Amino acid sequence: MAYVDGFLAAVPKENKKAYVDLSAWAAKKFRAWGALDYVECWGDDIPDGEVTSFAMAVQAKEDEVVVFSWIVWPDKAARDAARDNMINDPEMGEMAIPFDMKRLIYGGFSPVFEMNARASG
Repeated sequence: MAYVDGFLAAVPKENKKAYVDLSAWAAKKFRAWGALDYVECWGDDIPDGEVTSFAMAVQAKEDEVVVFSWIVWPDKAARDAARDNMINDPEMGEMAIPFDMKRLIYGGFSPVFEMNARASG
């Protein structure tokens, strides 16, 4: 079964183009390393929470937008190999990151249910 990396970040509104450009560049790398899907979503309906919320989780400021993204890999082994490629790729270390990486939230997930055009069942 597939394996999913999920990400949540706060990106300055003025950096949207730089973020999209970075995403397009990264998509080529991820595809070459075996990614099946890669989606970046620019938040436009992010409700404030009383206890927690997407914005609270990444400590988003007034001039920032919450970005939610994910990468689907064939399996965890493919994701782990891609992660090793990322760490060892000199271009990855040179790219300019248009947001505060200290507030990036990410993790790997094993799907327990899936419904899409590719899923069977």
